[in-house]
Order: sequence, then C-alpha cells, then structure tokens
Amino acid sequence: MVDQSIIDKYELVVGLEVHSQLTTNSKIFASDPTTFGEDPNVNISPITLALPGTLPKVNKGVIESSIKMGLAVNGKISEYQFFDRKNYFYPDLPKGYQTTQDKTPIVVGGHLDVVTKDGQPFKVILNRIHMEEDAGKSTHLDGSPDTLVDLNRAGVPLMEIVTEPCIHDSAVAAAFVGEIRKIVRYLGVADGNMEEGSLRCDANVSVRLKGSTTLGEKCEIKNMNSMRNIQRAIDYEMKRQIKLIEDGEPIISETRTFNVDNGKTYGMRTKETLNDYRYFPCPDLPPMIVKPEWVEEIKSTMPALPAELVEKFTKEYKLPEYDARLLTESKASALYFEQLCGATKNYKAASNWMMGPLKSITNDAGIDFDVLKVTPKEIADIIQLVDDKKVSFAAASQTLIKEMLKGYKGSVEDLAKSLDLIQDGGDDFLLPLIEEAIAKFPDKAAAYKKGKKNLLGLFMGEVMKMAKGKADPQKTNQLLREALEK
Repeated sequence: MVDQSIIDKYELVVGLEVHSQLTTNSKIFASDPTTFGEDPNVNISPITLALPGTLPKVNKGVIESSIKMGLAVNGKISEYQFFDRKNYFYPDLPKGYQTTQDKTPIVVGGHLDVVTKDGQPFKVILNRIHMEEDAGKSTHLDGSPDTLVDLNRAGVPLMEIVTEPCIHDSAVAAAFVGEIRKIVRYLGVADGNMEEGSLRCDANVSVRLKGSTTLGEKCEIKNMNSMRNIQRAIDYEMKRQIKLIEDGEPIISETRTFNVDNGKTYGMRTKETLNDYRYFPCPDLPPMIVKPEWVEEIKSTMPALPAELVEKFTKEYKLPEYDARLLTESKASALYFEQLCGATKNYKAASNWMMGPLKSITNDAGIDFDVLKVTPKEIADIIQLVDDKKVSFAAASQTLIKEMLKGYKGSVEDLAKSLDLIQDGGDDFLLPLIEEAIAKFPDKAAAYKKGKKNLLGLFMGEVMKMAKGKADPQKTNQLLREALEK
C-alpha cells in the first residue's frame, strides 16, 4: 500500500476505549440476570425496557468492581459522582438513550505499565474509567431484509477504560488490552472473554508527521475481538491514512469496522461529535458519594496483581523476568507456582516444570492450573527425585507425570519404582550398555577417536534408549567418553 520509507516519515497516534462487561449476577440498574447464551429476550424486565413509571437502581457490585479496577491502574476514585443520559438511536437500545457517566467518571487518570511480546516496556496513560450499561444485540440474517433484536444484553454492566492518545505502536495497543484482560480476571470482576464479546476494544487512530505536536484527523475502529486483530487493524488503518495524506486526499473522521478475513478497515458512518449526544444528568438516579473509607475497605480485599507478582518472582525466587511474566499470565498459574515454591526450594526447576511439561498438559486439555489433577506438592516430589538423580527428567516428564494424571494416590517415588523408572548409575549396569552401543557403530567409534567428538550424542542416545530412561545422563556421559577414548 505504502513504501516503508514513506511510513517512516509519520508517527502513529492511538487512543483506546476498552469495554469490559462485569460479572455481576444482575444488570447495572435492574435485577434481570446477566447469564450469557440464554434464549433471546428472556433476561428482560420493565426496567430494562424503560417502560413508563419504572425507576432504575444502581447495582452496588458494579461500583465496587469499578473501584477495584481504578485502584489497579493507579487512578483517582471520584468521591462525588452522578450518571448521565447519552442520547442516540440504536434499534437494540430500548430506552432510546444510554445511561452512562460523562462529567463525573468513577475513576480519573491513572496509568498502566505494559510489556510487548518483544519485551518492550511502555507506560500507557489513562484518561478515565466510567460505568455504563450495554446495549442489546442486532442480528442480520443473510438473505433477509429483517433485523432480529435480542435485548438480553441490554443493561448488562459495562466498565469503559479510556486511554489518552499516547500509544504509538500497535504492539503496545495489543499488549495494553492483554494486560487489562489479565487484571480483570485477577480481580474477579470480569471474565475478559473477547470471543463472547464481554471484552471489546475500539481504537481511535490518527497519524502525523514526526516532530509534529498537532493531532491528525482520527478514525475509530470498532469492536475488535482479539489482540492480534487489534494490531492488524491499527497497522492497516495507519497505512491507509498515510496513503490518503500522500495522495493529497482528506481523512474523513468516521467510525470504521475491521474485516478479519482480508485485514482491511471499512467506513460505517461519519463520526458524531460529543454535542450530538446531548448529555444531561439522569433525573432518575440520585448523585453518589463514594467515601474514602469504603475505597480503603475495597482495597484491603484486592489480591496481588500481575505486576506485583512479577516483581516478587524475580526478587524472591530469583527468576528471569521472562519466566515471571509467563507464570503470571493467569491467576491460577501464579497461585499454583507459589504453592509449588512452598514445597520446593528449587525455584528454577519449578518454573521449568510450569512452563514446560505442565503447560503442555493444560494447553492440550484446554484447562488452567486450578483444575490440574496433579498437586503442587506432587510436582515438588518429582523435582526432588530428579534432583536426587533417582529419576531422569525425561522419564519424569514423559512417563511419570502422565501416570499421575490418571489419578494415582500413592507416593510419587513408589509410582516411579512400580514403573521401573528409578535410575541406576552403577558401572555394572551402564558398562555393558556402553559396550553394546560402541559395538553397534564401530565406524562411528573410529571416527570419534579421530576427532569427530560431536558423535558422542549418537552413542548417548543409543545408551539411553537401551537403558529405558534408567541411566543417569551425567554418569553415562562420563563412562561413555572414557570407553570411546581407550
């Protein structure tokens, strides 16, 4: 679309709006259930439909969840707040307006430190977090002129996290959304499920010449459903806008959608200004006073968050930052690792087991560590067997752990014995196997003696195969070198 030399003249500017549905049992202003996947239009009531004579009431749990998120991102909790009506028409918005927060968001400011997949750190500055209600869902069937409306989602509580236009790299934008998803799951305020739409992201994208301080005309890309698609959409939109500028064409401020199949954005409607929404305080809801004492009480119930645990794992357990970040990807993983470190002092081995064999098991089963059938204490016992050279890591990770997953209840060492996995490092056991391996490849043995030392791996593999995992690799290596060099 555009040469890289042209792209390099411009700076990307992105501001994000992340909408997270909160996992409360009822809606933000009504007692209707919020369960996902129900038949259309069953989770509704006169309040959700805004029938005449009905009055909303704020769900206290929504306020608590939003305060937790505000504290997690280092924001200021607003003591005085009120809700506003945001007026605009959508067929799946039964009231004809959305109840939201405009002038008095529950959280003001804040920041979040993120690290991209390439290991690049960045501080994302937040503008605000506010509470609002979700709209319903419209379904357009192929070949039908009709639109089907499901109002189950109408009134489901939303928390909108808005950044400043401070992001200059699509990878940082994706990392930010990933960190938000991680935090809401740690806090237990949302499930962060992008596939079901309970976490959605809009990106306001503009470009400007490097060195300029004036923001360019922005376009908003709506409802992206994965970190990868966020990055793809921003990258495409940046190049599209640069091409328009280079061709001397205007950038129209508009709302755009992203097509995941071809990786392009498409215009939906021209962007409305704030005045079009005609915000005014909601007359049906009284102002709220959030006392500092309540905020402190909520703060005292919050769990350790990913950034705090990364620092703990690197300082207390002496792990590389790479390990610490992987281990804190989920709350269940971090908790399992902490329990494992309470049962073994070999923290690096614990990390290797978590990121290697155990991660493969959980990935294959589509589960997290909170439902893994092998306990942290049992993994610690395996680590001890390997450290004591009683069982090889290969035998432990390929055979022993698989048997334990079948529900074995005895001691780990007894299971290793029953599977004939206990290593024998004695000369009487190893020497005959070494002699047999050398006799099997006499030409390779001769080549080794002439200087082709890389052939040692061939003989090691043969001996280990014949030993069926019972040979101590270190001892085998030593005796094998001595035999080959005679």
